[in-house]
This record gives sequence, structure tokens and C-alpha cells, in this order.
Amino acid sequence: MPTVRMHSSFATRLSSLAAWRAGVDRSVATLASWLREHELHGEAEAQLLGSLHERLQSEKLIVAFVAEFSRGKSELINAIFFSDAGRRVLPAAPGRTTMCPVELRHDADKAPSLALLPIETRLRGLSLAELRDRDEPWSRIPLNPGDPEGLVRAMAEVTRTSRVSVDEARALGLWDDQRPEENSAQAADGSVEVPAWRHALINYPHPLLDRGLVIIDTPGLNAIGAEPELTLGLLPSAHATVFVLGADTGVTRSDLEVWRQHLGARAVERFVVLNKIDTLADPLGSAEQIEQQIAQQRTQTALTLGIDVARVFPLSARDALAARLKGDAEGLVRSRLPELEAALSAQLLPGQHEMLSIATCDTLVALRAAALHQLADRRRHNAEETLEMRGLRGKSSAKVRLMLTRVEAEIADFERCTVRLSATRAVHMKLLRAATEPLGSQTLRKHVAAMQPPVGMRLVAGGALRPFETLCAHLRDAFVRARGHGDEMHRMVDASFSRLNAEFGFAFLAGALPTFERWEHELGLIERNYSQYLGLTQAWRLAAPGAMEQFRRMLLSKLRMVFESAASELELWSKNVSGQIDHQLRERRRAFRRRHDALERIQQAAGELESRISELEDQEQRLRDMQQRLESLVDAAQSAAQMSPQALARRDAA
Repeated sequence: MPTVRMHSSFATRLSSLAAWRAGVDRSVATLASWLREHELHGEAEAQLLGSLHERLQSEKLIVAFVAEFSRGKSELINAIFFSDAGRRVLPAAPGRTTMCPVELRHDADKAPSLALLPIETRLRGLSLAELRDRDEPWSRIPLNPGDPEGLVRAMAEVTRTSRVSVDEARALGLWDDQRPEENSAQAADGSVEVPAWRHALINYPHPLLDRGLVIIDTPGLNAIGAEPELTLGLLPSAHATVFVLGADTGVTRSDLEVWRQHLGARAVERFVVLNKIDTLADPLGSAEQIEQQIAQQRTQTALTLGIDVARVFPLSARDALAARLKGDAEGLVRSRLPELEAALSAQLLPGQHEMLSIATCDTLVALRAAALHQLADRRRHNAEETLEMRGLRGKSSAKVRLMLTRVEAEIADFERCTVRLSATRAVHMKLLRAATEPLGSQTLRKHVAAMQPPVGMRLVAGGALRPFETLCAHLRDAFVRARGHGDEMHRMVDASFSRLNAEFGFAFLAGALPTFERWEHELGLIERNYSQYLGLTQAWRLAAPGAMEQFRRMLLSKLRMVFESAASELELWSKNVSGQIDHQLRERRRAFRRRHDALERIQQAAGELESRISELEDQEQRLRDMQQRLESLVDAAQSAAQMSPQALARRDAA
């Protein structure tokens, strides 16, 4: 067998994106180090840099694969991502294969392993988010990266099933009395087959996973519907969804239900795969007839799903994997997989590059403005002292003593202004607490807890939807109240800063208050998605023991991320305000101390005057050089951020 491995365009461009992220991170780190060295960033700037570093280091690219059973989804994942293992990684035998949702990612801080969550945990009412970081109750199988065979054996565990009674299946959300045609067949003893596992997490050091790729493998309508966190958390968080159909079956009723309930309205990149075109081969038909049949299937699929035909990709995942393993370039082209990979690369990766580029440039603009503000303040103090020192040339010692007395008076006056600053800070912190209180976890938990439907109210009558709508109204009101207190805080800080700047020569700048638009938009998406889940089609699932409690826990976790993020932005703005005060007070005290010490030296020795003037002139030149260096470092980081990953790779290669 040839040893050549034909990597996909998606893998190549993902590698370029990872290299670009690393290059931008290095440029930003160089700037951050220089700012620290010259005391040009405070706590707020450090937090901005830390947040950007975290994004550049660990931003994930999530691709979800969704299909009913036996559509060849696992084989497609093998063909696109794991052909370099030399064989299938995900089980892809005929019939039901992956029985539970599988997440593939790599966390270098954790040992390679397959973690399996027992299906019985659904009865405890705990969400996946709450269980992710717990050792209990996961079953863990260590994985050896040097043993592909061992990985394949371990992965076979995700196909395992259990047999339970109908009552148990109903409690687990895997039996619907209203839809008997979707239930598993009962054995002679009345038992039914259910997945042994609720969720599987694979932590494995594969090159693509190392670069931030996360793959979600979701099996079938029943698995999606039974786990609300898939519908409301994992799938909406994916950057792209690949919906796999069988070319031999077209869009079946269950396929259409998956699409309409869980994928049709998603605001993500959606790709539809018509897999198994190899099954359409007919020894009695011509190549043209087969091609015409594929084209008809493609057109009909696009029409049925209501998407552009360019989003439908006929291919053979089995032939593509075989071609890659054999190094058969012509066979790979015939499989048509490269067309899907090119679309994933062209439509998905540039979007992530653009988001990270914008985030980086926004952070750089904020850092440059803050540093230039501080440098300008230093230059102003330096210029004032230089003018003062030059005015002492040829003056008597009495004049120097008079100047020294005036500086001491200015110091005393300055210390009196700190009392006003303390009062400003006290009012500021009071308003900050008022602004963040509506966004706090305690308030949020109280509202979510009130979503319990009245006793005796039937879920099928909309009993869960109405309390949820009331909850969303309360949450929208919380944002309105937080925005009102935030605006009041900003007006107070801006007015106080204006007075202090005029009276004491400070250079305080309130800056723009963070807007709530992004978080209100996130709240709107949650309301839309969760309202859809609480509709009549899911009522029977929510009636299962513990289902509503799990739903509330999951909802609380999702809302907490939105509200805590909004509160964090307010607090970051507040830290920037406080940081300005601390920095300018420190700089002012330092400047006063230098002036006072210089005048004392001049009073003692006349030769010190010219020496001090020379020091101030040198300091002015250093500050100018620092300003130029700042601009140079920011420009270099912005240039790296705005460059395409491919251009950066070409530049580094040259």
C-alpha cells in the first residue's frame, strides 16, 4: 500500500489558520511585554490582553455532523479528518454505529482518553455542562496515541447498547407513546434497546484537533431530541453543520424532521451531503444516466430542504477514505469529497479568521489609545517642569526658595483633591453595584426557579412555555435596568472627570460605556431556540422524570454565561476608570517628587539647574522614542492580524 497521504484542503487551511493565530499572538505578546516594561498598562489593559491571548491560543472551530442512522456520517468524518491513522477511527460498519453523541477534541492538559457518560444520568436531572468537569459518573478508557488499533477498539464502545423496560426507556426520554413508529422494537420479554451511553468525550492529540478543531458526531433524531443540550447548546454553538443524507434514500421523513426541528433555522453555515453515490452505480446504465440521477437527487434535496443547490454535495465517503488510504488521487476525485472540503475551507475558515482579526485589532486600538494617553500625560508634566527650570536661569536663591514653596503648596492642594476622588469613587462603586445587580447570579437563579409550571398544569397545554415567556420578559427588563444604571454611572464619571481635569490639570477620560446590544441579541437567540424546544413536539420529553429540572439547570447555565459576560464588560470599563485615577495619581506624585527634589538640589548647588534641564530634555526625547516604538509595535501586530493566513505562510516561507 502506498504511504502517500493526500491531506484535505480543509486540513491545509486549518494549519495555516493555526500558524496565523500563533504569529499574531507572538506580535501581541511582544507589545504586551514592552508595555509592562515601561509601565504603560494597568489592570484593565492586562485583562484585555489576557482575554485576547486566551482566544488566540484556544479558540475552537466546531463542526457538527448530524444524520439519521446508516447515512455514512462516521465514514465521512473518517475520510475528511482521520485518514492519516491508516484505517477507520470512528466505527462505520453497516447498521447502527455511533449510538450516542461523540465530541472529539484535544486538551493538552489532560491525558488522552475516551470518557463515557452513562445513559442513567438523565434520571438525575443534571445537564451535560454540570457533569463535564466531574470525575464521577464518567467511565474513562485511557488512549495510547501510538496505538491506532487501540483507539479503534476503544471507539467501538460508543456503539454499545443496553436493554431496558419500556417504563425505563420512557423515563430516559427514549420512548414516545404518541409516536410508536419511532420507538425501538420490543423483544420477546418486552424490553427495548437503548444506547448505553448518554455522551462520549474523546481527548486525542490529532494534528487537526491540536489546532482547535472540535468535531461533534450526533446520531439520529431520537438522540438529538432526548438531549436538550444538543439542540440548545452544542448544535447552535457549532460554526458549521454538515447534514448527511443517503443518496440511495433521498430525504426521508425522519431526515426532514431532523432538519426542520433542529437545523433548518440555524444561523450557522449549513452543508448538506448526499452520501453513498457509489450505490447508484448500475451496470446496465450509462455513466451519463447515473450522473443525471445524481443531479436530480441533488436538485430535489435542495428544493425539499429549502436551500441553495450549491450547498448540497453528492459524494462517496467510503470511496474517499479508501482512495486516501491507498494514495489514489484519481479515486479521490471520483469520490467528490474534495468539493465539500473546498467549500468547508472557503466558507468556514475565513469567517473565523475575520472574527479573530477584528477582535485583535479592536484590542490593539484600545491599548494604543491608553498608552498614548499616558505618554501624553508624561510629556505634559515634563514640558511644564522644563519651562519652570528654564525660568530659573539667572535667578537668585530666594527665587528658588519661592518656587520650592509653591511646589509644596501645589502638593498640599493636590492631596486635597484626592478626597474628592475618593468621594467620586464611592459614588461610582455604588452605581456599579446597582448596574450589575440585575445581571447577578442570585437574581438570575431566582427568575429561572420561578419557571416551574403550576401544579397540575399539563405541559402539552403549553404549561412550560408560558412561564418561560414570563422569564424572558423579566430578563429583558433586567438588561433595561442595568443599562439605565450604567448610563447614570457614565454621566456621573464624565462630569466628575471634566471638573477634575479643569481644576487640577488631570487628563481623565471616561470613554464609551459598553453597549448591551450583543448580549440582548444573545438573549433573543436563547428565547427563540428554547421557545421552539418547549413547543408541543417536545412536551412528552419534558414530562419525563427529572427532564424539566435538567432543562432549567441547562437554561440557567446558558443564561449565566450571557449575564456574567455583560456584567464583566461593565466591570472592565469600571476598572479602566479606576485604573486611570490610580495611574495619574501615581504619575502626579512622581512628578511632584522629582520637581521638589530638583529644586532642593538647585538650592544647594547652582550647577544642578543646567543638569536638571538637560535631564528633562533627554527625558522628552526618550518619551518621543517610546511613542514611536509603541506605534511601530502596534502597527506590526495589526499588520499580522489583518494579513490572511495564506499570505503569512508565504511571507514566513520567503
